[in-house]
Amino acid sequence: MTSTDRHLNGRYPRGTVILVGAAAAVVVGAGISGIRDILAPVLLTLVLVICASPVRGRLEKHGVPSGFATGSVILVVFALLAVFTYTVLIAFAQFVAMLPTYSAQFQEIGAQIAAQFTRLGVGQGQIQSIVGGMDPGSIAAAITGAIGSVASITGALVIVLTMMILMAADAVYARTILRQLSERRPHLVQALGEYATNVRRYMVVTTVLGVVQGAINAIALYIMGVPAALLWGLLAFLCSFIPNIGYFFAIIPPIVFGYLVGGWPTMIAVVVVYGIVNAVVQSIIQPRVVGHAVSLSQTLTFFSVLLWAVLIGPIGAILAIPLTLLVKTVLVDADPGAHWWRPVLGPTAETRGLLKSDESAAKTARKSKRD
Repeated sequence: MTSTDRHLNGRYPRGTVILVGAAAAVVVGAGISGIRDILAPVLLTLVLVICASPVRGRLEKHGVPSGFATGSVILVVFALLAVFTYTVLIAFAQFVAMLPTYSAQFQEIGAQIAAQFTRLGVGQGQIQSIVGGMDPGSIAAAITGAIGSVASITGALVIVLTMMILMAADAVYARTILRQLSERRPHLVQALGEYATNVRRYMVVTTVLGVVQGAINAIALYIMGVPAALLWGLLAFLCSFIPNIGYFFAIIPPIVFGYLVGGWPTMIAVVVVYGIVNAVVQSIIQPRVVGHAVSLSQTLTFFSVLLWAVLIGPIGAILAIPLTLLVKTVLVDADPGAHWWRPVLGPTAETRGLLKSDESAAKTARKSKRD
């Protein structure tokens, strides 16, 4: 127990400390949500700069001038981000233009759903409100509202580019500042270094696996004749960054349009393909490659996705793991007195070792009983 904990516990009841801490967390969350439009692109830039920093270092080691190496990395990362963003916009625009061609099928599905609800005794007003949302115009409006205007996205990209330039300029002093901090706060410096390494590994691995996952899904959908296969591949790539629930967001549109163009056989084929690809990539390959970089429990991971999505929007859902790791770094990893929280937040190497020991002891006990 630290001296601060002893002081607080001696002066205030533990319940009071907990309530004050919870109230402070609510105030901080409300403040974050209030500036989400500028905070979301800034946090995205921070993660991108962390991921791109080793590339700049390698260029400098090969004799490339520091300024040129930094500028090259910034331009490449921003160009990739801008091209991908506007590719998604163009794909969604084509999708919205394609929707009216399926008006008859949507009306037929709406009629079938209305008939089923009528048999269940649901009121006509509720049925109309549900079925009305299946109109192509309503779907297009919902998608447009979710994505936002081109002007707002362009503004966010301008913030990202500006912050990239500024962060890169400030990074010149990063090593010196960390060396100064290590004299007074060695645990904080060590925690920040581990955070950068873990986030870099998580984001790079997730990006590569997301590209593979999206490409496989897009090719499979194209072969099955599902319209807008490229769009759904891009959606699968984006949703691969959202732990636990991203798969369900990515699979819904292909299921619907697979049913529209091919009926139940195509719909079942979409579910099988997505299920196999997701199981192999998300459940087998990614945990093995990322390893202990993300020491968060499944429950906390799922809650973090919901929390950051509410606080800063869709970017929060995509960056949920890096942002949660940042909070963990500042509040837990940087404070030796708070390290006992680590097993509570997620299984550590020690926790996994103890679990294996317990399982081995249990097997030995069961074997001895049988003998």
